[in-house]
Amino acid sequence: MTARIEKGRPSEAPTPRSRARVTGAPASGEGCSPEVIEEAVRGLSGCSDNPLSQAVCRGIVDPQRVVDWTNRTERLLRFQFDRAELRSEIPAVARLLAGLLAEVELPTSSSPESVTSGFVASLVGLRESLAEDVAAAFDGDPAATGYEEIAVAYPAIRAMSIHRIAHELYLRQVPLVPRIMSEYAHDRTGIDIHPGARIGRRFFIDHGTGVVIGETTVIGDNVRIYQGVTLGARSIKNSSTLRGVKRHPTVENDVTIYAGAKILGGETVIGAGSVIGGNVWLTASVPPGSHVLTDPPHNVVRREDRDEVLPLQLPWDE
Repeated sequence: MTARIEKGRPSEAPTPRSRARVTGAPASGEGCSPEVIEEAVRGLSGCSDNPLSQAVCRGIVDPQRVVDWTNRTERLLRFQFDRAELRSEIPAVARLLAGLLAEVELPTSSSPESVTSGFVASLVGLRESLAEDVAAAFDGDPAATGYEEIAVAYPAIRAMSIHRIAHELYLRQVPLVPRIMSEYAHDRTGIDIHPGARIGRRFFIDHGTGVVIGETTVIGDNVRIYQGVTLGARSIKNSSTLRGVKRHPTVENDVTIYAGAKILGGETVIGAGSVIGGNVWLTASVPPGSHVLTDPPHNVVRREDRDEVLPLQLPWDE
């Protein structure tokens, strides 16, 4: 609908009603008959046999509560608290976790209390692992000015602190919660690590954007990877038959994988001490100490001429 401005009143601000019409935002119920609204209510309510409806009707833990708990818990790993603060913060984190676990279906051998107790007992070890990741980042990045910059500003450390927490819950067979955590970290950092991935000590992701590490990936100690690396699975026509099967690669100790490399397949093993070059596509194992590179592209270098447009240069005068 076109806004109507009366002659002689050009400077008058539109009323809220006219402003809604200008922006296309209808007032409550405007433009919809009660019958249309009621039909939408009927279609969106209740439980049907489609997958989304069935998932919702079974009940889903509130993702925002998982995010809130994640933020609070990973701060215990990344930041320093005094003992008085910890004596109040750790019980609070434990209480919130037990509440989340009460809303999911745990294995029959577990209870919210037992999983929570085991998780709290793991916090010191998780902190030590993350400290080693910080040290690896400092050793591997000459741009780092100090440990404090890495701890608070590096996306890889944020992603790894969340991953190590999520992996601990994954090992205890907690459903859904670790997956929500990993997707939250993915959203915040651009680093996509499935909570099932097993990652060793002193792991460093430089830059990090676009990194994908699949569920059954196994990574050893002292491994460094760069942005855009995928440790993924090979796709088949019916990929669901691979559920529960190792389908992502194994990366042994002291491996470096440069930007854009794609390493696929559950039987693919990158031998210790290997270097995988940028943009390599690899679906087969390589022995320890290998250097895997692609043939360099053929560059075309031409001198600029008055009547000649250089490659990749836009014809600005047209």
